[in-house]
Amino acid sequence: MDIHKNNVFHFVGIKGSGMSSLALLLHQKGYKVQGSDVEKYFFTQHELEKENITMLPFAEENIHDGLVVIAGNAFPDNHIEIQAALKKGLTVIRYHKFLGEFIENFTSIAVTGSHGKTSTTGMLAHILSGITPTSYLIGDGTGHGEPEAVFFAFEACEYRRHFLAYSPDYAIMTNIDFDHPDYYKSIEDVYDAFQTFGMQVKKGIVAFGDDPYLRKLDVTAPIYYYGVNDTDDFQAQNIERSTTGSHFDVSYKNEKIGTFSVPAYGLHNVLNALGVIAISYLEGLDMKKVAEEMLTFNGVKRRFSEKKVNDMIIVDDYAHHPAEIQATIDAARQKYPTKEIIAVFQPHTFTRTIALLDDFAKSLDLADKVYLCDIFGSAREEVGTVKIEDLGAKISKGGAVVHVDNLSPLLDYHDSVIIFMGAGDVQKFEQAYEKLLSSTRKNIM
Repeated sequence: MDIHKNNVFHFVGIKGSGMSSLALLLHQKGYKVQGSDVEKYFFTQHELEKENITMLPFAEENIHDGLVVIAGNAFPDNHIEIQAALKKGLTVIRYHKFLGEFIENFTSIAVTGSHGKTSTTGMLAHILSGITPTSYLIGDGTGHGEPEAVFFAFEACEYRRHFLAYSPDYAIMTNIDFDHPDYYKSIEDVYDAFQTFGMQVKKGIVAFGDDPYLRKLDVTAPIYYYGVNDTDDFQAQNIERSTTGSHFDVSYKNEKIGTFSVPAYGLHNVLNALGVIAISYLEGLDMKKVAEEMLTFNGVKRRFSEKKVNDMIIVDDYAHHPAEIQATIDAARQKYPTKEIIAVFQPHTFTRTIALLDDFAKSLDLADKVYLCDIFGSAREEVGTVKIEDLGAKISKGGAVVHVDNLSPLLDYHDSVIIFMGAGDVQKFEQAYEKLLSSTRKNIM
């Protein structure tokens, strides 16, 4: 589609993480932007409010002549605003299709994978932006539109094969794992989606070398594998992990290309950095500048976001898959090696909980103590037969269920790290705990 400065873009579901990012990007590029959504508060709307972008409650009267309607993937074609737009003969385009056409104007880098997309996209956007004009969309609701952008870095989600709308110049593929069991039938089905997407990449794929499914990719673009083994094209060596971050050398085809430090925790962040370094190297960027920019990367929203309240370290994290839980606990162990680690986990969707029950228990047992919140169901699924107590019964480190109006069991811990994990509304548990902690330990410094 042709995009003109006189277009007014109306976002149906503007508070969605991808939608809010795109709205911010178009606004900063000088386009007129507005949107609608439910009235419930979402953390993504903070940046929209800062930019004075109009947000309206869903209503048919929001739709008028002159709009180009970008529809969020969560909303069906019979949604009241989408129907109103179609009746008026307005252009209605889905988020992923719009983005697929928009990226053709740049050197585009898609970041995809079952886990690590948001953190890797955030790091890539930060580093590229520090070196050359870059626009980006990050899955934590962050978007930025640079008028003279050379690069376009964006998160490409595999859910419902939405990423097949994109034909980027490059792709970083972090891993292939079985997730979204409400859509994908098996790990082979997930692999098939990534294989199809890989065939659409133009210049090159940077892929994690330890992933057996990524090693099976058969595509026309060259594949550059990254990891810690001699079989990887981009290899991290001499890794030193400390309480301030991780330090490592990087070689490409056995020749050292630089030394890097990332102020983030967990081996997964070393690997994320390696993928970003690989893209930067392939595009001919100065490795010393890449290393300098990496030093100032502060992470992304809801990925190991921490604060200290009285004597406790409170961590908020989006981890909602066993592999992500394991990575988050690993990061906590690295930064706080002497502290007790308490996990508070809210499963996201009944289908994922049923499919991965044993794996959830195994990853949560890496914490010192575990508490559970009721399963956060999705509007796109029926309530399943699995109960939160079924998961609790499999966890040897605890598994007691806590409720937002009774978090007193969490007050038993002192000078420890407590991690609230989940993709639902686990933040309300964290906020309730923080309030309870503040009111009961006023004299602790």
